[in-house]
Amino acid sequence: MDRTAPAAPDPSLVLADVRRALAEDLGTGDVTAALLPDVPERAYLLCKEDAVIAGRPWFDACHRALDPDVAIDWSIGEGERVAAGTVLALLRGRSRALVSAERTALNFLQTLSGTATTTAAHVDAVRGTGTVVLDTRKTLPGLRLAQKYAVRAGGGANHRIGLYDAVMLKENHIRVAGTVAEAIARARAAQPGLPLIVEVETLDQLREALASGCDRILLDDFAADDRREAVRIARTAPFRGRIPLEVSGGVGLDGLRAIAADGVDFVSIGALTKHVRAIDLSMKLGPPPA
Repeated sequence: MDRTAPAAPDPSLVLADVRRALAEDLGTGDVTAALLPDVPERAYLLCKEDAVIAGRPWFDACHRALDPDVAIDWSIGEGERVAAGTVLALLRGRSRALVSAERTALNFLQTLSGTATTTAAHVDAVRGTGTVVLDTRKTLPGLRLAQKYAVRAGGGANHRIGLYDAVMLKENHIRVAGTVAEAIARARAAQPGLPLIVEVETLDQLREALASGCDRILLDDFAADDRREAVRIARTAPFRGRIPLEVSGGVGLDGLRAIAADGVDFVSIGALTKHVRAIDLSMKLGPPPA
């Protein structure tokens, strides 16, 4: 089943990523491409394994930065599943620009498709449970917003973007404040307009966070029995499910379905963006094979 394409990324973000990457690769100029005659040429983009494709805006921007007149005809949509052997796109442009942009464009598309494909596997594992798969801040440096876009392309959702758009209380904040309730009170006073997420390590801390009030509670490395008890406590009087629960810490694909079946609202998984395996893609000059 194909996925709904994510909202388009900010063009200025894409352009900044592409400019930085092309400068890194081209330096003072592509001395190898200069050996080619600069003539009109065709190329095709091939996917060599089953995947969920993400990163078309970055791929396109790489090629258009070197040849504004390049034509790129995609046969698949963003966030779409494809089978090994699928020709993803046909390109028509100047030969030198095509080969100069190739590696950088593929680096973006392979990496972001890898993130989307991994995310889709995790989303498939919890399908029908109501649990939402979240990413984390464990992203490749400089590619956070791009990878978080790829998570959405794979059917997941984004946790906080950085250290500025939500307050997240962890053990150090609670230790300094003395109690969960006091840490929450201080955070609300300091940043009343931001979402507040509280990480708890025990059922007693969970009860304190539920009673004090916040926007989400993160169960950090809870054993299965404690996790189920946490869901029961949060769903029954007097709390009645008003504060959603998130599970984090050591979550693997194999055990994900069981965690979701316990009734948690969210599961955050660093591996979506941290353990990236690039999808096998290639771009070749000439027409695609018959």
